[in-house]
Amino acid sequence: MRIGNGYDVHRLVTGRKLILGGVEIEFEKGLDGHSDADVLTHAIMDALLGAATLGDIGQHFPPSDEKYKNADSIELLKEVVSLLKTVGYTEIINIDSTVIAEKPKMVPYINEMRKNISDAIGIEINQINIKATTTEKLGFTGREEGIAALAVCLISKS
Repeated sequence: MRIGNGYDVHRLVTGRKLILGGVEIEFEKGLDGHSDADVLTHAIMDALLGAATLGDIGQHFPPSDEKYKNADSIELLKEVVSLLKTVGYTEIINIDSTVIAEKPKMVPYINEMRKNISDAIGIEINQINIKATTTEKLGFTGREEGIAALAVCLISKS
């Protein structure tokens, strides 16, 4: 069994959709990035890659590659799961994650995020946990300049 952790952050900007966990969230700003900038899915991808010692998402999906411009991160997550299988990690036991944002409120979207991620990975929804928190108006997330996400996972070779 292997444990991995992931972290991602993107700046909030006008003129972009806000996508977290594959869910489009109604908000006046979206996350800036080469792909869809889904920080939650990116943190989960990095946790999985790290657990399998396969580097990070920047190595596998570099922002310099135009093929990933505006890419759907849920589709990239499916690719990460395939990579894990190629090195023998066929079981993802669980994922625990946290979205850090002052706004918008995440609670109305969390179950849909869990469903999208569980479907992409091929595990049960009860193996995915997503929490949301603020920083009590401290730091860049507190000033609503960006959103961050953390994730940990447990994987194994079956």
